[in-house]
Amino acid sequence: MQKLAKREEQIMQVFWKLGKAFIKEIIPEMPEPKPHYNSVATMVKILEEKGFLDHETIGNIYNYYPKVTREDYQKHAMKDIVSQYFDNSYPSMLAFFAKEQKISEQELGEILNLIKTEKK
Repeated sequence: MQKLAKREEQIMQVFWKLGKAFIKEIIPEMPEPKPHYNSVATMVKILEEKGFLDHETIGNIYNYYPKVTREDYQKHAMKDIVSQYFDNSYPSMLAFFAKEQKISEQELGEILNLIKTEKK
């Protein structure tokens, strides 16, 4: 799975939120500054070529929908981050967040409980 560029990821976030959508429905959901219709259409075509989107034809227009789930992309993105920045070590990643005070002791406990629950 390829990593998405910033604008591609923004478009995918909208598709994950809406499910199926026409290009004209995507633009209002995009952050400011709103991209031009043609720019979104080009990015949607690229996302379809990369295998992230597919479409169904309704009349003479396309209704697009995600082929990759948000969860599958999250897994891929997290593995990539852990690999690139933490030498494939999830403990190193958690230690980084704890050190930077981005995660509390209580949250670490919650993570441990989640891990224990998932292993059962």
